Amino acid sequence: MIDIFDIVPLLVAAAFLIALASNAIRILPEYERGVLFRLGRVKHVRGPGLVFIIPGIDRLVRVSLRILAMDVPPQDVITHDNVTVKVSAVIYFRVVDAVKAVIEMEDYLYATSQLSQTTLRSVLGQVDLDELLANREKINLQLQEILDRQTEPWGVKISIVEVKNIDLPQEMQRAIARQAEAERERRAKVIHAEGELQASEKLAQAAKIMSAEPISLQLRYLQTLTEIGAEKNSTTIFPVPIDMIKMFLER
Repeated sequence: MIDIFDIVPLLVAAAFLIALASNAIRILPEYERGVLFRLGRVKHVRGPGLVFIIPGIDRLVRVSLRILAMDVPPQDVITHDNVTVKVSAVIYFRVVDAVKAVIEMEDYLYATSQLSQTTLRSVLGQVDLDELLANREKINLQLQEILDRQTEPWGVKISIVEVKNIDLPQEMQRAIARQAEAERERRAKVIHAEGELQASEKLAQAAKIMSAEPISLQLRYLQTLTEIGAEKNSTTIFPVPIDMIKMFLER
């Protein structure tokens, strides 16, 4: 018969080995890397897959390598032409160097968020409102280059920066609406003037042709009378014969 006091040490030893194994084994997915610290010093980067560490001596810090999307909260920006706007943006970035992301910056997510806010205010404060509204792609590229250059020492790569919303004051919206309406009226007047110019040119050509052939003017006069007579309840009066005004036509 087995004494229970003989089994207890075995159970304790088995539990200890299981706990030790659970603390010594780490499983990292494909999108994560582990920065291994041994006695406080960076040993190397582990993963993905099964990773073994020495409990009490090693410490494994997980770092995700996936692309992250971070919203930049709306910022009050004064443009170069002294217009106050509220601008929000979104940035896409990822960690390309796990060791730098861990040892160079305590919290690279918070640091990237703060840096993006200050950079957004700084860059947009140097452009006019019209440029901000018309050249958004150029501004996005400029923001991306500045942020990427500043986050490179942290092991962070800024992929895309997009300005999402630009909220204008009500008085500025009304001014832009009036400007757009005035521009549409200007285009309509230009188109109308061009039409009048083309019509006058055609009339001048027609008058030149008719002046060369007086009979064509008489035929045109008769055609007009025919069109008038085709109307219902109309009376056509010939004040003088056409032969009497022939000399005036020739002159």
